[in-house]
Amino acid sequence: MDSYKLKSREIPLNTTYEVIVVGGGPAGCTAAASAAREGAKTLLIEATGSLGGMGTSGLVPAWCPFSDKEKMVYRGLAGKVFETLKAQMPHVKPEALDWVPIELEKLKVVYDNLVTEAGADVLFLTSLAEVETDGQGNVTAIVALNKGGLQAFRAPVYIDCTGDGDVAAWAGAEYRKGDSATGDLQPATHCFILGNVDEYAYLNGPLLHKENPQSPIHEAVASGRYPEVPDTHLCNNLIAPRAVGFNAGHLWQVDNTNAHSVSKALIRGRKMAAAYRDMLAEIQPASFGNAYVASTGTLMGTRESRRIIGDYVLTVDDYVSRRSFEDEICRNSYFIDVHGTEKEEKSEAGSAQTITLYGPGESHGIPYRCLTPRGLRNVLVAGRSISCERRVLGSVRVMPVCLAMGEAAGLAAALAASADGDVHAVNVGRLRQRLREEGAYLPEMSAAGNRGDVR
Repeated sequence: MDSYKLKSREIPLNTTYEVIVVGGGPAGCTAAASAAREGAKTLLIEATGSLGGMGTSGLVPAWCPFSDKEKMVYRGLAGKVFETLKAQMPHVKPEALDWVPIELEKLKVVYDNLVTEAGADVLFLTSLAEVETDGQGNVTAIVALNKGGLQAFRAPVYIDCTGDGDVAAWAGAEYRKGDSATGDLQPATHCFILGNVDEYAYLNGPLLHKENPQSPIHEAVASGRYPEVPDTHLCNNLIAPRAVGFNAGHLWQVDNTNAHSVSKALIRGRKMAAAYRDMLAEIQPASFGNAYVASTGTLMGTRESRRIIGDYVLTVDDYVSRRSFEDEICRNSYFIDVHGTEKEEKSEAGSAQTITLYGPGESHGIPYRCLTPRGLRNVLVAGRSISCERRVLGSVRVMPVCLAMGEAAGLAAALAASADGDVHAVNVGRLRQRLREEGAYLPEMSAAGNRGDVR
């Protein structure tokens, strides 16, 4: 590829913010709300036209579990988002905690209110264009692009909630991506919504999920009649009247840091959504005979991207041992959910990397050090790009734990901004105290660490 040298020019510089959050997905929303709640002047920069990421623009139809099969473990702002949306969905039982459906337009407003009522500013349709550093581990400014052109922003502390670790990686942080031997990434999914579904037939027909051996998806894929339907992955939820959301099928070799790769996947994903509609109309006509594709995600459902190396790397051993940490900022109980290679998924064997061993009441801690990139002084990372082994990413990538991590990152950023900006020097005792005061689930070490080492 040829190169082009940009002409030197000056652009506007905004220095009014103390904390800048890049990326308005679940982690970014709670990070911005948390930082602003602590009194830090906060800006949230989002590339799309709405907040919420995968739960809104990505059309993921349901929350992963909020409980450890005994109680809610993602509390604080995470619990507030979850309960606020659930209260607006009459068909969801008030006591429901696991695999609760998402009505995306209502969730967009929940996030809008969460962030703005806390006092943070939001800048939509604005993309990160550049990260400036001093070569000593400090981000000195970020450059953003929107319809107003290029503009620089400078703040004492930045939070990377891009999902791909863009801020940290562009600032020079060390990272890992994909399988260390092959470079393979977990497959993506392009979620979609079918409208005009017959609710009675849908709710009283066979469970479509592939975990049901009697689901018609098994025979349909095995028949070979639907070549655009790649495998039996078929998560689905009634998200609104006569509307069913689908997290279905896989797209392999999609790299969310490569725009060409994502663009091709979006085109193919829209074709797949139509193929799923046609297949479902044939195999389940009472439910889907008159259905149509109401929407496809404006974001690709990415499961894996960069993992920024932090002061601590969360390991599979930590997960299996249910480890607790003196600096943990949340608990996590979701299983290690790794989506496999094309061969694995098409054989219905699934990935051998998946671990589903947690029982009721079991969880592990996520230490603050997983949010602090090694070698960067004034940057925090929250969301699926935290410091962890690849296999553990299969657990910490989902929305409930991202919400919890975001709240901790925002609070830590406010504490750092009120001092000298060093995120590694944050008083973790104070951070954990404030999280508890705001309702976070952080059990005492004796209770949390009874199944693993305390670090």
